[in-house]
Amino acid sequence: MAALMWITHSERPLKVVELCHALAVEIGSPNLNDDDVPSIGTLLTCCQGLVAVDKEASTVRLIHFTLQEYLRTHPEFFGTAHSTIAETCLSYLNSQQVRALSTSPSPDLQGTPFLEYSSLYWGVHAKKDLSDYVKLLALKLFDDYNHHISIRTLLEHKGYSNTIDLDRLPLFSGLHCASLFGIVEIVPGLLEVEGCDINQRDCVDNTPLVWAALSGHERVVRILLNQGDVGSDKPGLHDQTPLLCAAWRGHEGVVKMLLEHGGVNPGEPDSNGRTPLRCAAWDGHAQVVKMLLERGEVNPDKPHNDGRTPLFCAAWQGHVEVVKMLLERDEVNPDKPDNDGRTPLMCAALSGHVEVVKILLERDEVNPDKPDNDGRTPLRCAALNGHVGVVKILLERDEVNPDKPDNDGRTPLWCAALNRHVGVVKILLERHEANPDNNGVTPSWDVMLGHLVIRRVGLSPF
Repeated sequence: MAALMWITHSERPLKVVELCHALAVEIGSPNLNDDDVPSIGTLLTCCQGLVAVDKEASTVRLIHFTLQEYLRTHPEFFGTAHSTIAETCLSYLNSQQVRALSTSPSPDLQGTPFLEYSSLYWGVHAKKDLSDYVKLLALKLFDDYNHHISIRTLLEHKGYSNTIDLDRLPLFSGLHCASLFGIVEIVPGLLEVEGCDINQRDCVDNTPLVWAALSGHERVVRILLNQGDVGSDKPGLHDQTPLLCAAWRGHEGVVKMLLEHGGVNPGEPDSNGRTPLRCAAWDGHAQVVKMLLERGEVNPDKPHNDGRTPLFCAAWQGHVEVVKMLLERDEVNPDKPDNDGRTPLMCAALSGHVEVVKILLERDEVNPDKPDNDGRTPLRCAALNGHVGVVKILLERDEVNPDKPDNDGRTPLWCAALNRHVGVVKILLERHEANPDNNGVTPSWDVMLGHLVIRRVGLSPF
């Protein structure tokens, strides 16, 4: 039954060796005993045909997904599954064998196959069902956490491989970890520990509040904000504030709390010039964009270091609702180019976002034939990627020159032919202005058979 519990409630498919080692852990024991690790044959026999091995992925699974669904909807079969799994993971991390592992960039982990899962998911299981013993084991882990191997494993999984500074202390405190996982019941106790610095930046430069904001843990954010000495606007890695992190991930509740808290600058950019509004616009978080636009301090047309405005980002990604919201603001220039001369219309055309193209073309300020610094027009970009709908819309405009070449002499027709977009080629050839032989480059199908060679000599497209 223990194996079925693990397979049913694990956060990802377990490798065979991971499951076998997990089953060998004695909860609360300071040592791991390899003699207790069952063989896969023994494991399968005990499971009476309900478990199979995916040989290609070397993972274990239940024989059918319907069995998984049935077991998950009947929690009484396994009792407190998540707290049991959390206790097992924490016992593994607290063992002498794991604590003795080096935090060097390339430690020998062959003897600890359950380390990765324990490091990455103990907090996830603990958050779902936090027993008193889980709290005790977690606090034991945090007692000597600075040089624990699980820190490197966790932060590398979060994408911080190149920014971990092992010379900085504390490397990653218990408060940072509890804030990352969102374990509400542990955070208050950690804040009361003597010497606790709520604004401490860890080995990747993030504060506990930044971690909680990144992960969208509203209750932890509320606890931290209620501390009088919290730096609600103190940035983490790349000078990204808690508000920027929450806006980027679309955590509406966290954004609301931070905006209501004193001391937060809603327009504060990071080291690359990205503002909370720009980040929310890029990922299409419409409600977050709305909240930010209601703040007078927020400049709705503020560009990133590369010149890309919030509208530019929303148009490129095709977020129609965000585009509409931004265009309602008088301060927003709908034709504002970035540092390379690319406009919101060009980027929408390049990505084939028909609805955004239509919205932008309704604005008189938008030049439908405006080229970028390399002479590439919106039509040329749409033709290159075979976006028939966008090509048709652009060709309806009298200002658009269907044969306008870029700085290298490549016309929209040439680009469409290069990538063999038959539909676009047909549309362009119907226009008398589209010259099939511009600057001596004939986009016939015979010539286009050599398109790979053409790319190799430096004529690669946008």
